[in-house]
Amino acid sequence: MKDISNLSNEDFDKNLIVTSIDAVANWARSSALWPMTFGLACCAIEFMATAASNYDLDRFGAGVPRATPRQSDLIIISGTVTMKMATRVIRLYEQMAEPKYVISMGSCATSGGPYWQHGYHVLKGVDRVIPVDVYVPGCPPRPEAVIEGLLKLQEKIRLQTTEGPPTIPFLRKLLRKKNPA
Repeated sequence: MKDISNLSNEDFDKNLIVTSIDAVANWARSSALWPMTFGLACCAIEFMATAASNYDLDRFGAGVPRATPRQSDLIIISGTVTMKMATRVIRLYEQMAEPKYVISMGSCATSGGPYWQHGYHVLKGVDRVIPVDVYVPGCPPRPEAVIEGLLKLQEKIRLQTTEGPPTIPFLRKLLRKKNPA
């Protein structure tokens, strides 16, 4: 058996991390988002470009879109949502496991786009049927904007907590600069 009587505080400072369950769970959730493959219009083409090799969503932990709502925790509503499609969007959202997140991508999903004024069949924003976490503006939004929306969602997930404000006591000695004495 190893003798532990000569261990000092320095040994623990280098090898011990103290944090909260919220911080670990939120880090895991934000680092492994699984988006659902769900495209409604031209914004879906931009999302495909974002997931392709030029922009590579794998760098952000969201690179493998899932084909079923039961395996995904993120739905990106990309495109025009009609009244007929709204019931399907609600059904897909309800089938997703908790915690679930929504990104509204493009002006059509956010506010109905250019079609809502002249058509009775267009939903005037997907937030009327399901809660939206992040809005990505544009018609269609560039892949950089989609990545920015994904980063905003990850930031929002990291700040989630079950009780009170999030606290992450991460060994302040490691974060401070050492003063030469």
